[in-house]
Amino acid sequence: MTISYLPAGPADDVPYEPWEGDEEALAAAAAAGRRAAAWIRALPTGPAPTPVGSWIREDLPEAIERATSCLDPRDCDHMTPGGVMVDGAGGLDAKTRTQLGFVPCMVQDALWLTPDQQIRLVAVASLVTGAARLLAEEPGTAITTGELSRMWALVDHAIA
Repeated sequence: MTISYLPAGPADDVPYEPWEGDEEALAAAAAAGRRAAAWIRALPTGPAPTPVGSWIREDLPEAIERATSCLDPRDCDHMTPGGVMVDGAGGLDAKTRTQLGFVPCMVQDALWLTPDQQIRLVAVASLVTGAARLLAEEPGTAITTGELSRMWALVDHAIA
């Protein structure tokens, strides 16, 4: 058995080497998020202003844009020098993850939206959350094999 010792100390001490296509993949993510947010903002509004309607038209598109523009392959699952496993978040903060997690519960109260529009909202939120998880679990594979770009193709299909 071969034992390789990794650098000890805070994660900031370890230099980050970007994956091939890293910059392009993250730019594509941000662009997909902007398209999805624009689609959400263009959805019909309810007959009267409601908390759910405001949340869908304002908070959700902002969360989608924030999530896709903050994706970070450096925020991946890792082990601390002390041997403690740390789950990465792919760049998503807790607030954004929570907002995206609300979507399946919130859309059912958006009765003015068609079932097709509701399921498309759920799909977009799920794909964005999944992309962050994919980056957290396997950033190199997600970027270099095109898995991340396929997520954005699915987002585009959902909002078409």
